[in-house]
Amino acid sequence: MMTPTRLLFATALLSLFVGCGKSDKPATDKPRVALVMKSLANEFFQTMAEGAKKHQAQHAAEYELVVNGIKNETDLAEQVGLVEQMVAQGVQAIVIAPADSKALIPALKRAQAAGVLIINIDNKLDPDTLSQAGLTAPFVGPDNRAGAKAVGEVLAKQLKAGDEVAILEGVTTAFNSQQRRAGFEDAMNAAGMKIVTVQSGQWEMEKANGVAAGILAANPNVKALLCANDNMAIGAAAAVQAAGKTGQVKIVGFDNIAALKPLIAEGRVLATADQHGDLLAVFGIEAALKVLKDKATPADQQTPVDVVVE
Repeated sequence: MMTPTRLLFATALLSLFVGCGKSDKPATDKPRVALVMKSLANEFFQTMAEGAKKHQAQHAAEYELVVNGIKNETDLAEQVGLVEQMVAQGVQAIVIAPADSKALIPALKRAQAAGVLIINIDNKLDPDTLSQAGLTAPFVGPDNRAGAKAVGEVLAKQLKAGDEVAILEGVTTAFNSQQRRAGFEDAMNAAGMKIVTVQSGQWEMEKANGVAAGILAANPNVKALLCANDNMAIGAAAAVQAAGKTGQVKIVGFDNIAALKPLIAEGRVLATADQHGDLLAVFGIEAALKVLKDKATPADQQTPVDVVVE
């Protein structure tokens, strides 16, 4: 039988061990937020990731951040896998720039059913498919159609009614690609231009280079190429140069990535749209943190987009 002295010692020792176990855990658990992006080969998403990491470093006491991205813009299976991986790791929120506006919805629905908050950035998920799935995912991002229209209007001032132009869109199933194409079409139709073809460069520089070269060969009177992102604008500019038409075929883009700036300075690209990639994920993260903290109802939020000509 344990003596009173030994019992007191054992109780104190047990309290010490229990106390040590508790001291290793924070008083309050910080939420874990996952940022799931498209291709990290695209400078735009590299900039987005760096902006998010910088924000987290400045708010390290408030939340943890997990940053992910896929290799190729069209690798939907990999992005679905990342969503599932983030759920398995127990994140409280996923801020996602979906590679496809419909294909990611089933995986995101499963994530939400597991208790994960979903915030949609950059490329808007399809509203009808969201409704059918019963998924609530607020969109935090720019008005892509308005931004593309504004860029197209800058181009229109450099052309005359009846001039032939071509559009290089992104992945055709992506809502932001559809909206940028529509914005370009709005501007060109309003100015009386003739859109001779619309083809996909799948957001990628090399692909767009080949597409642009084909357009120039098939349509020798084309006066402009309207590209739905800057990667494709860079590819198009190389095709224009290879065809010996620098200065004769004007180019516009969208995103304002650093790699495009020299081409704008040289006059090889006329204009682009800045949707502030370094802040786009931050806007989504801040929206997620507000919902998690205040139990607020998730809501759409429009972010700025500006035309850049120099």
